[in-house]
Amino acid sequence: MIYTLTLNPSIDYVVKTNEIIMGATNRSSNEEYYFGGKGINVSCVLSELGFNSTALGFIAGFTGDAIDKGISNEHIRTDFIRLKNGISRINIKIKAMEETEINCQGPQVDADELDALFKKLDQIEDKDTLIIAGSVPKSVPEDIYEKIMEKLQTRDIRIVVDASKKLLLNSLKFNPFLIKPNKQELSEIFEVDINTKDDAVKYAKLLQQSGARNVLISLGGDGAMLIDENENLYEAGIVDQPVINTVGSGDSMVAGFIAGYEKTNSFEYALKLGSACGNATALLPGLATKEKINEILNLF
Repeated sequence: MIYTLTLNPSIDYVVKTNEIIMGATNRSSNEEYYFGGKGINVSCVLSELGFNSTALGFIAGFTGDAIDKGISNEHIRTDFIRLKNGISRINIKIKAMEETEINCQGPQVDADELDALFKKLDQIEDKDTLIIAGSVPKSVPEDIYEKIMEKLQTRDIRIVVDASKKLLLNSLKFNPFLIKPNKQELSEIFEVDINTKDDAVKYAKLLQQSGARNVLISLGGDGAMLIDENENLYEAGIVDQPVINTVGSGDSMVAGFIAGYEKTNSFEYALKLGSACGNATALLPGLATKEKINEILNLF
């Protein structure tokens, strides 16, 4: 079984308008909404690929109900912890002449609710995969990822970490199966400018030396690369089509990679399928669909 963990899920409310005038009433030209959170995105794309997953995390209030109901389908089992207070956050994405985002904080997570999460981790068995993705709410300890990995370290579980700077770095001592920094995150971690693929390889190898088994790097318009645990380097390109949306592309890449590896045990194919999923999301208003993924796979 594949498990995804999203500590702070959201409803992403996308508002499109020609312009924003501050201090005035503005009218939208279109609205869309998506159920968000990095782990949830991974589960949704896994579902498109026909892979079952269980979505873990915290939800609250009427927005939490909508998230739970909205992503539940034959391939996604939800096993969220329902918080006593607050509502799951609504993030506002304004698309005008420039894009503006307001990401909200989310509900308060109490100590007993955090304990409930750790109890749910007991259902994860040897040979399962756990994908830990995204930021940590302010009410949750900053070392939550480390504590989760420490609890599971005696089991034969593939753990994937897709998080930023400190969260990612502090996880490396537990030897995660896969990490997926993008070029910007890699630059921030080492406080350098990543200008070439050779630069990306150099710093990815440093992350391996610190404990990561496999390092998948998304390079935006330059594609993606993987340095696997056998020190092999694989590269993947992009599809030359107009980009519509980059939100969720990295999560889609993680989903495709894990699905590809589960299916074939091949790192090369895992990167190919991961890249196809990331590209598919970039070319659609929402997340990758099975049809778009297959279309792109035929182009690679």
